[in-house]
Amino acid sequence: MQVVLENTGNIGKAYRKHDEIGTPYCITIDHESIESSLESGIESVTVRNRDTMKQERVKLDKLLEYLGY
Repeated sequence: MQVVLENTGNIGKAYRKHDEIGTPYCITIDHESIESSLESGIESVTVRNRDTMKQERVKLDKLLEYLGY
């Protein structure tokens, strides 16, 4: 598994770039992730599947399982 940190400030451009290079999943920690964690204590991220373009909120402790590890 390879991890690339992207902090360009423009998620749309980042998604397009990673679609082009074949990144299967993009994991995003956004303002909603941070606010949700502060309010509920449950840490989560948004996972975007390159093939389906589907975005799902995934609990951090379930992330590896979600990705098939």
